[in-house]
Formats: sequence, structure tokens, C-alpha cells
Amino acid sequence: MKTTIAKIGQYEGQEVTIGAWLAGKRSSGKIAFLQLRDGTGFIQGVVVKAEAGEEQFQQAKNLTQESSLYVTGTVKADERSPSGYELVVSHIDLLHAATDYPITPKEHGTEFLMDHRHLWLRSKRQHAVMKIRNEIIRATYQFFNENGFVKVDPPILTGSAPEGTSELFATKYFDEDAYLSQSGQLYMEAAAMALGRVFSFGPTFRAEKSKTRRHLIEFWMIEPEMAFVEFEENLEIQEQYVAYIVKAVLDACQLELNVLGRDTSKLEQITAPFPRIHYDQAITFLQEKGFDDITWGDDFGAPHETAIAEHYDKPVFITHYPTSLKPFYMQPDPERDDVVLCADLIAPEGYGEIIGGSQRIDDADLLKQRIKEHQLSEDAYKWYMELRHYGSVPHSGFGLGLERTVAWLAGVEHVRETIPFPRLLNRLYP
Repeated sequence: MKTTIAKIGQYEGQEVTIGAWLAGKRSSGKIAFLQLRDGTGFIQGVVVKAEAGEEQFQQAKNLTQESSLYVTGTVKADERSPSGYELVVSHIDLLHAATDYPITPKEHGTEFLMDHRHLWLRSKRQHAVMKIRNEIIRATYQFFNENGFVKVDPPILTGSAPEGTSELFATKYFDEDAYLSQSGQLYMEAAAMALGRVFSFGPTFRAEKSKTRRHLIEFWMIEPEMAFVEFEENLEIQEQYVAYIVKAVLDACQLELNVLGRDTSKLEQITAPFPRIHYDQAITFLQEKGFDDITWGDDFGAPHETAIAEHYDKPVFITHYPTSLKPFYMQPDPERDDVVLCADLIAPEGYGEIIGGSQRIDDADLLKQRIKEHQLSEDAYKWYMELRHYGSVPHSGFGLGLERTVAWLAGVEHVRETIPFPRLLNRLYP
């Protein structure tokens, strides 16, 4: 019976065959222990000389790291195994003998591992991170499908920028200028006017020359937009969504979380509702904490966000930022035009902002004014303005950065480990 490591528990006591790679090995006298992986998981194969025979035993001892093979053996329950099972090997069919595999059990520097990212992904730790990433994506689709959202795919090539603050990657689109998308939001607003509640999941690009552990040049965003949804309801949907994906990871990825040494007790506290702090209160809080350099109107950096987050056990919304700090499309607070109806969701444990969201301006005159104030091209945004001319409604949305969310849930220090092939300031290889 051919199967996978993930399904091997269904065949306890039976003989099965798996296609696998040799992640590592050790031998003790007349027994060889093979660490096998097949993409679905890891398992130990035990080769007993007296049972498998001299030829198979010697072949097992001579196997090299990352050689590919078919392994046949009997599935045996083993409480010491992370998977709960091991394979008592009776036959090995070598497919390809790997030589001089560069990533050995010794310590390697980060740059070396990044240069060999195509191989580093095979390690148990990186495998665990990718499985957690996959579960977040799976749960994202499930949450939005269950809540009446329609998946819409905005363009990656655009003729304008939704947020004028970040550097853009420019390219030629035949005889005109184009840019790699830094957000699908504006297009998602158009989709929401057609389909009510929509979400996108796709790559975004920011040409920011940042080297922090929270930044990537290319990353993936989940961006919902909702017609007839105002500020408060927008926050409620965000916290329900985040609580949903946290629970999904806890339910489906215990093995991976254990591999990473993640303290899951902190994740088990993540239930809606989340605490909120007004920007005004945040400024006062930071000043009382000794951040003497921060004044009203300043944006928050990583140390400020971390100080605020450490005050709470759950993600915290920082709401009502000054209008001057935020993009042109955000709805002003009806009681104060110096702040907007927006919120950043800050993850606990120093992982920073994972969501930015707001109610969007629905008044055509105000939006036109904002476009002029930000010195944006009225021609480029003509289609966006038309959304306010033909049945404008209150609407809201947000964007969740997938890699920062993976880093937080997996307990990984740097976002470069949370995407298969990271694009960093000085890295475009492999």
C-alpha cells in the first residue's frame, strides 16, 4: 500500500510504501535510524539488520543526506515519536543518491541559509512555518466564504498608487508608465459596489529601503472591502477574522507549533473582542512610559507599537490617527476632522502592525478635495471618483499582511522565514 507520512497512522500494523527523502540518519550497532520526510511530514524509519538483512542494512548505513528513495516497512505506534508512529523498514529502493548536500546538521549563518533557500525549505523548522502559513490561507478562505464574501482578484499592474507615501516599482506598460501594485484596495472598493462583500489575496510590492525584521519588498495581503459597513462593524469583522485564524492554527498545527517551540498558551488567549486605544490616549501612554520624543501628530515606530502592545494580552487596535498621517481615501471622524476613522491592529509579543483598515470616504466632493490636497492626478483617479457618483454608500475595508501574521503565530523572529522565497532589500536570489 503506497501512502504518505501524514496518513501513515491509518495503517498501523500494516506494510506500506512511502516516497521520501533522507533528512538524516544514525546507526547503533545492528540498527540504523533513518529520518525520513516526504513533504507531508517527518517519520523515523528503523532498519534492524537481523530482520531486513545484510544488504538492506548496509544500504541504509550508506545512504546520504537528501537522497530520494521508496521505503517499504511496517507501521508501528511509538509514543516517543512526534507523529506517534515509526516505520520498521524491510526494503529500500534508492531513486537518486545525493552528494555533498550543502546544508548539514552543523550551524550555518543566515546569509548562507538564504543563499540556499531552495534547499533550506526542506528543514523541519521551515516545513513547520510553511504548514502554518498554509493553514492561515486555508482558514482565510473558509472564514470569508462562510461570511458571504466573494473572492475578487485585483490587477498587479496599475497606472496609479492607492497610497502616495511608499516608493513604487515602476515599469513600462508599452508606451505608458505602470507600477507594481502596493495594494488592491481601490479596485476592491469597486468590486464591493458590485458584489457587496469581497476579499482579495495576492502579492503586493513596496520599494521601501527597509531592513527591519518586519519588512519584505514583496509580500502577500488579504484585503476585504465591504459595502454598507461602517467603522465599528469593520473592527468587529477584523477581530472575528483574526480570532478565527488563530483558532484554526491551534487546532490544525499543534505538531508544527511544537517543532517551533511556540508558547501556545499566549495564542489560546486570542479571542474577540480586542482592546482599543485612541491615538490621543496612545500618545499620552507613550509619554508616560518615557518616550519623550513623541508628540501628537507623529507616527508610531516599532518601539512605540511594542510598548503599547506589551500592555495587553491580545492584539490591540490603535484608532483615530491624525488625518495628516493617513492616505487620502480615509473617512474623517464626523466629530473631529483632524483624525480619521481608521485603526491599526498591533499583534502581541512585539510583532507589530498586522492589519491597517478604515472607513472609506463616500462623499464625492470630499474625496476630490483630498485628491487635490495629496497632489494626485485627477485623471488617474477618475474611475475611482465615479464610484462616488453612481450610488455611493458608506463602506469600509482593511488589509492583513500575511507574513507578519505567520511570524506572530509561528513565533518566528524575522518575516524572511515566513515566505517561501523572500525578496529583501539586497536579495533577489534564489
